[in-house]
Amino acid sequence: MDREQEKIQFMGFFGIFRESFNIVSSWRKIFSQITLALILPLAFLYLAHIQITEILFSDIMHDEYVLNRTPEGTSTYNNISSTLSSERTAFFLFKIGYLIFFIILALLSTSAVVYTIACIYTAKEISLRKVMSVVPKVWKRLMVTFIWNFIILFVYNLIAVLILVFGVVLLGFSKNAVFSFVVLLVIVYLFGSVYISIIWHLATVVSVLEESYGLNAMVKSQALIKGKMGISVGIFLVLGLCLSGIQLLFENCLVHGKVDIGLVSRIGYGSLCLFFLSILMLLGLIMQTIIYFICKSYHHENIDKSSLADHLGGYLGEYVPLKTKDVQLEQYQRDLMVRKKSTSAERDRIERRSRHRFA
Repeated sequence: MDREQEKIQFMGFFGIFRESFNIVSSWRKIFSQITLALILPLAFLYLAHIQITEILFSDIMHDEYVLNRTPEGTSTYNNISSTLSSERTAFFLFKIGYLIFFIILALLSTSAVVYTIACIYTAKEISLRKVMSVVPKVWKRLMVTFIWNFIILFVYNLIAVLILVFGVVLLGFSKNAVFSFVVLLVIVYLFGSVYISIIWHLATVVSVLEESYGLNAMVKSQALIKGKMGISVGIFLVLGLCLSGIQLLFENCLVHGKVDIGLVSRIGYGSLCLFFLSILMLLGLIMQTIIYFICKSYHHENIDKSSLADHLGGYLGEYVPLKTKDVQLEQYQRDLMVRKKSTSAERDRIERRSRHRFA
């Protein structure tokens, strides 16, 4: 991050990877601490969710299979039906609990990494204690941005479903036409999903490093990403492929047991997947922060290190320079105090004169 601002905009696909690795190697201690404190639990939660989901889903599928072959009205049928209902409830509650904890850890990790990168860029003193004290404050801003992203995704999916339904109804029973329409819709839907995901990831950085958050951060992110969408999509797809590879290895070796290995090997493969996933998550967060600086430079938006340092210091309650409105308000309050003092002094003078006259 020590490059001149004018040169940052020319950083390419491989340059972003190289810069990310350089940052991690140069600041190994702080990023190791953040990884152990936040990102490792996040990666463990993600992998554990895959394993537990498979166990719960297998039980549900097995009981449904048995229930369909059991005569209705019998005690066995009623017992299996009751068990199946409990398993479905447990599965539903587990999914909700997982999403809540995953979102919390993901936002906390994002806050920590983005704040750390910005402190490195502005040459501010950084430590795990300082990062952890800032994270809860930044996390609130990110939560608002996440809620808006959820609303946008919900509306996007709702519109996609409505288009699918109306398209199938209008095309009627023509199988070829319906198939072509569905394929085209899926392709457009995937492109739209990638676009929204990229906007969301950049908006998280905007929420930490600028005054904007929520819907304003999404709008700001959409404006910044113009001109650098190709690189952003490339980074997103590479990280997605790496994530899919780690997940495939984990599922084949541990979840589904397609690879016949012993207990020690299973633990080894599980640890390996956990390590790679943690590194991937860390690099992903660093890269999205670097992309933010690249986009700012590309649009010739001044990256003022002193202003950014003041903004970061504001999270810790440090001194932040007054804005024009603040200065005007402060001057008004001073004038008001002077007037009050003048009025009070005049009253005291009048009182003294009155007492002297009556005396």
